[in-house]
Amino acid sequence: MDRIVNFVIGARAAFETAAGFFAGGIYEGANGTYVWEFLFITVILGGFAARATGRANAQTWRPRRQTVIYCILIGLAVRFLHFALFQRTLIAPQYFVFDEIILQSIAIWSYSATRTDQMASQYRWLFAKKGSLRWERRG
Repeated sequence: MDRIVNFVIGARAAFETAAGFFAGGIYEGANGTYVWEFLFITVILGGFAARATGRANAQTWRPRRQTVIYCILIGLAVRFLHFALFQRTLIAPQYFVFDEIILQSIAIWSYSATRTDQMASQYRWLFAKKGSLRWERRG
């Protein structure tokens, strides 16, 4: 029973530390509730949109820079959702950049994983998968 109590106390302390980290300048919000807002809007909703964008651009053989441009638009939409739903700051470069780093990471990962699958399956006589994000020339 003591282990469970200690685990709960430690988890709560870790959550409060993370909330303070977000509220301390990287992200807005004075309490720990913003962590849940951030996870829902930026990571889940924006992350799904960024993943779909990266995958669609790779499947249609578009360049990677187009994925980056589309992700900027997704980042603007995410900032608007924070503003409209939770009364957060709409025009704040530091918060937009933090959202954008996460969204770009997800989109580029999705683009690279999809492109690797394409290269390894469509040109299997030329290329072999080397990990989940890279391929190499056969021979």
